[in-house]
Amino acid sequence: MSENKLIEEEQPVVEAGVHNYSSEDKWVKPEDPLLLERLEWFKDQKLGLMMHWGPYSQLGLVESWALSDKDAEWSRDGIDWDIDAEELKRQYFDLNKTFNPLRFQPDLWADLAADNGFKYLNFTTKHHDGFCMWDTHTTDYRITGPDCPFHRHKYADITKNLFDAFRARGLGISAYFSKADWHTPYYWAPGMEAGSFTSRGPSYNPKEYPWLWEQFVQFTHQQIMELMTRYGRIDVLWLDAGWVNDYRDQNIRLGEVVEEARKIQPWLLSADRTVGGPYENLITPEQTLPERALHVPWESCITMGTSFSFRYEDRYKSVRQLIHLLVEIVAKGGNLALNIGPQPDGRLPETAISRMKGMGEWLKVYGDAIYGTRTCEPYSVQNVHFTQKGDTTYAFYLYKDEQEEVAGEVHLPLQTEPSRIDLIGGQEMLDYRRTENGIAVRLPERELHGTAPIAHVFRIR
Repeated sequence: MSENKLIEEEQPVVEAGVHNYSSEDKWVKPEDPLLLERLEWFKDQKLGLMMHWGPYSQLGLVESWALSDKDAEWSRDGIDWDIDAEELKRQYFDLNKTFNPLRFQPDLWADLAADNGFKYLNFTTKHHDGFCMWDTHTTDYRITGPDCPFHRHKYADITKNLFDAFRARGLGISAYFSKADWHTPYYWAPGMEAGSFTSRGPSYNPKEYPWLWEQFVQFTHQQIMELMTRYGRIDVLWLDAGWVNDYRDQNIRLGEVVEEARKIQPWLLSADRTVGGPYENLITPEQTLPERALHVPWESCITMGTSFSFRYEDRYKSVRQLIHLLVEIVAKGGNLALNIGPQPDGRLPETAISRMKGMGEWLKVYGDAIYGTRTCEPYSVQNVHFTQKGDTTYAFYLYKDEQEEVAGEVHLPLQTEPSRIDLIGGQEMLDYRRTENGIAVRLPERELHGTAPIAHVFRIR
């Protein structure tokens, strides 16, 4: 049994409907022509590199969530040393004192992404734990803070160096930012009615302590504006922690700061995920695929392994699985933000690098059927998926593993009448015939021998 085959059997398949995301009918179309133009740009990109990275990578645990007592049941299953909840929080918040990724090479990451078909970076500037991966002036709990041993390194401002490196290679920049902050006393304020019990929300009622909540709002606005004014061109402000929103008690007046940012960066897209409304310009399913095509801008964030943050001895999806995910997402109108968790020493895991290169090899041949395409009926039917660019239709016939039999004829459930069908990366002008439910395409003899490819990709005109 091949290594890839073993991984495919061990790794669970991503399922539809597992995680919450905004419904298509709640999407609000922007009125600004520039934002509409940028949404078309976003829909062209198809493949982004997402990265969850911070001091938590040292533990190999899920990012941030173990700090929340309310989320303990699922977030602390990897905590196997003798420790109580309060000591865990103290140890977690002290991880900044040992985070020292001396082997960090931002240019190497950017080259790897650009050379292998990734079109933009979505990087966690701050997760819910409040640790800032940029040189913020709002808190010492930052990568350049005096308690962090990395603060003297030439790449100490990790966000700046990553954004600059990826931008220099022509890739777009998406800045992940958590609206919640579990480190600042403006959010988890000591001595409040919640006591030592922590949950996702603030430790106090914002309506009862409006002056304290206003400090948090100003703190959040200042952090966002730092990223928007000191870190070059930002294409997407990707906002997490949907429970912090302007429609409930945790109103941070997001529209106010986004519009302020757009005075400087008028092209800025906003992804106020799971909230809906005018500042969720793109919908963001997590670890899941929609069951059907969505006709609004969307991006599915899916992990290459089993975790968003670095996990020791993680299990990675095979190149075949990753390409199949990408194809189905693109056929349904979305982008894939593929997440890799960097190691605590500043390197990317070797298996992750291998998978990126494997995807890149495939995309160098078949990328025309992916990038810049739009949806095409019937979108996705079992293992067959369609995209379209101009008057050209592309059909992907996927093979679940290399042992699957390759039949002499491939059936495509397409009702249009083609003038020619070519096999991308292979023979042109294939023979085909009309059937009751579509088109049967005759594969060349040489395609019927050996292991099954990741996919046969057809260009239909």
